[in-house]
Amino acid sequence: MLKQVAEGVLVHQSELLQNNTVVVEGTDGVLLVDPGITGDEMLCLANDLAKFGRPVTAGFSTHPDWDHVLWHAELGEAPRYGTARCAADMAELLSQADWRTQVAEGLPPEIAEETPLDLFGLITALPAGTVRLPWDGPEVRIIEHPGHAPGHAALLLPHSRVLIAGDMLSDVLIPMLDESAAPIEDYLVSLRLLEDVTPDIDVLVPGHGSVADADETRTRIHQDRAYIHALRDDLTPADPRLGTSARPGWEWVNDVHEGQAQSIARRGRDGNGPDN
Repeated sequence: MLKQVAEGVLVHQSELLQNNTVVVEGTDGVLLVDPGITGDEMLCLANDLAKFGRPVTAGFSTHPDWDHVLWHAELGEAPRYGTARCAADMAELLSQADWRTQVAEGLPPEIAEETPLDLFGLITALPAGTVRLPWDGPEVRIIEHPGHAPGHAALLLPHSRVLIAGDMLSDVLIPMLDESAAPIEDYLVSLRLLEDVTPDIDVLVPGHGSVADADETRTRIHQDRAYIHALRDDLTPADPRLGTSARPGWEWVNDVHEGQAQSIARRGRDGNGPDN
């Protein structure tokens, strides 16, 4: 079910991982951001849009994680944009003969049979450095940053004062680091870039979890920064998403944290920048 969160902006949330699909109304159709994770969800979305006479005229994948690069034939053949790095990452994966096996092995078993892969990862690369999405609707600014995944991008919608954050600023997921040379510093840079636009927003839509207002957005940025600092300094994070405070069904986030803490320890915290 689509829920309006701002003028011309609607959200559908998946049940399993609380993925947020965003619909932005344009002149002749809609922009569809991160369109869902099961075939039934995407078909339902396509039917709802068709019912209201709103075809998909553009898509966007915020980053190349499996749950953000899916598609359904009923959503049409509009270009599905992503940053140059996001598209390159997908192209490299799809060039491998066993890509379906690799992707299938990473799917949650609860939905593995329900996740269509026929149109997986077919991302149209935007030229490097593109800062505005080319489509027939209101202005959409692209904020590419180095946190979480290669070519990750948030989208700022100035007309509706909405920030679509991809896999950042979640109330159910802790910051999840990319396997880059300096993941701590990369994430802190990303948080600064998102913090810079908080005066321009009223609504945050994270990739997973609850939609937030401007005050809660600032709280999440501070919370994520505190988590990253604790990880960097080998401290136990005081984070409501971890430990016994984790939401029912999200206890596995503790395992993600333990894995990240061990990874940072093995690196010896090399390549991480100053306090931010």
